[in-house]
Amino acid sequence: MLPERGGVVTKVGNSTIIKVALIWVISSAVTIFVSLREIIGGEFDSTTMRSFLTQTGLGRTLAIQLVASLLVLLLLGRIRRGGGALALLVISLVALIAPFFESHSGDAGMHGLAIGSILFHIGAIALWIGGLVSLFFVDGQMRALVLPRFSAIALWLSVIVIVTGVANSWTRMNFIDAWGSTYSLILIFKVTLVIALIVLASYLRRSFATRGLSNPLIILEVTLLAFISLIGSWLSRTEPPLRGDSISADDLRALAITGVRFPEEPTLWRLSIAYEADGIILGILILATALYIAGVVKLSRNGVKWPVGRTIAFALGISVIDFATSGGLGLYSFFSFSHHMMAHMLLGMVAPIGIVLGAPITLALRALPAGRSLAASEGEHEAERGPRGLLTAILSSRFVAIMSNPIVALAIFDGSLFALYFTPIFDLLMGSHLGHIAMSLHFLLAGILFFHVIIGVDPRPKQYPYIFRIVILFAAMSIHAFFSIALLSSTSLIGGEYYETLATPWVLDLLEDQRIGASIGWAMGEIPILLSLVATFI
Repeated sequence: MLPERGGVVTKVGNSTIIKVALIWVISSAVTIFVSLREIIGGEFDSTTMRSFLTQTGLGRTLAIQLVASLLVLLLLGRIRRGGGALALLVISLVALIAPFFESHSGDAGMHGLAIGSILFHIGAIALWIGGLVSLFFVDGQMRALVLPRFSAIALWLSVIVIVTGVANSWTRMNFIDAWGSTYSLILIFKVTLVIALIVLASYLRRSFATRGLSNPLIILEVTLLAFISLIGSWLSRTEPPLRGDSISADDLRALAITGVRFPEEPTLWRLSIAYEADGIILGILILATALYIAGVVKLSRNGVKWPVGRTIAFALGISVIDFATSGGLGLYSFFSFSHHMMAHMLLGMVAPIGIVLGAPITLALRALPAGRSLAASEGEHEAERGPRGLLTAILSSRFVAIMSNPIVALAIFDGSLFALYFTPIFDLLMGSHLGHIAMSLHFLLAGILFFHVIIGVDPRPKQYPYIFRIVILFAAMSIHAFFSIALLSSTSLIGGEYYETLATPWVLDLLEDQRIGASIGWAMGEIPILLSLVATFI
């Protein structure tokens, strides 16, 4: 939000921010000690602490928070440019939301939706509060420059807070008896406050244009947000209402390992209609779709017609991702290697083609605002880079140039297959919700990078000759075929510890299921690459 000149961000309240970051690091360390002491019920030694931080879900997420907050503290004084500030913001959000992967939201029904919605909810509230607090550190002239951009961001954040709050509440309150509980009363109180806050925020934005925005009103908005956060913390520590349903031993085992009960034996119909929302990926898809639509609408209002085919391609890509992560295939991918491989192929081979042909980067470059003029506040006729300039700088960076090299993209696209499936990494990732999401995002991003280099229409640092890209495509086909044959002929179980512990009732032969998965991977992997080969000449 703060103005920048020549890519250098204006710094305000730097010493205060560093002190706050130091307090965050100390509190993160204290949280680790307090949490372990509560679990142990007394004193503990360094061996116990090491085991807690490396072998338990809560310990690992708290360790991530400590390391990330320490990284923020160390880098704060070194950040000068907008790109670095954006990266530091991402690290801060990771540190903030990491412990919520092990919150009691994860123990409720609709595991994926509960976890994803609370993460987006907490992140949006934190950004809202952070943006408001930053207004205290700027003078009146700079505040006039900052507020319009913050107001636009705050509108998106308020929508996210409401939608994710409703989604998270639904995971606990989707039966009639739940509404007579203490939990429901706290929830209603929180929703009322959120509505009041949005009305207040709207009034503040309007009043600034006529009478100026006073610090007491900002303090009131910050206080309400902080109070809502405290109520959210109270809500997270309150026992949610229980259905009282009986759960079989098999379902208890499935819930403990995957967060989802065993689905019935798969059929084409069940794969088509089943839906178990993965809140994190679903939230990303909804946000990406909303931003894409907003970009198309903005261009349309400016008299620029965005190609309908691009929009359809992007929509199809988003739909395939949703089916492979939250739809029937996403649900069954937890319980069967063959379905996991099918989801992998859709995420890595099919969906990226739609996303790349949708040209989201080109759309962003046309729709994002240019830099603001600093003449009104700085007395100079100069414009900052702005969001569009920042994106252009990122696309022109050395990092992007390296990553968009076809050989590098191929190494990530196909090389990671061997690193994942023929090492213990697969077992490790399948055993946790965070690991499963990381794996899905890796498949998707690696595919987007590869197909962006081969058939992408978005700008990139260097355009490689057709013949070179065709050679890379044939190399990808050969490597993928070799991987599938190696997997098909393997007599060792991939992810054996995970699947043997899970013991899916309708998967009677794990090795045979693995061979089916290898065959699916081989068949599905060749078709998209052949389509891309045709697309290189279009």
